[in-house]
Amino acid sequence: MARIKRAQIRKTRTKKLFARAKGFFSARKNTRRQAHQAVMKAKAYAFAGRKQKKRAFRQLWITRIGAATKQRGMSYSQFMHGLTLMGSELNRKQLSELAIHEPTAFDALVEQAQAAVAQAAAA
Repeated sequence: MARIKRAQIRKTRTKKLFARAKGFFSARKNTRRQAHQAVMKAKAYAFAGRKQKKRAFRQLWITRIGAATKQRGMSYSQFMHGLTLMGSELNRKQLSELAIHEPTAFDALVEQAQAAVAQAAAA
């Protein structure tokens, strides 16, 4: 039978595992089995969290745009519809930054969107 020699690779893997589990509480940081389970769970949460982060930011941008358009007498949905009719290439992140840092430019966009909606309703 062949002799299995894996002391070095096991030591390397264990070191890597404990490095990933650093900061965990109790046995989750210094027991191989529990550390492995905790690291696998943390990886799953990290993967899901990267997706949730995108959702959360999009929601934030929509909220900011909605608040800015509401102040200018227009709803968010009408504003976005007007931008679509105009053929605007601005995304929600850019629009929210405009609403915060360049209110005059955002005012102009709102007026153009209102005109586009009015023109579409008239036609």
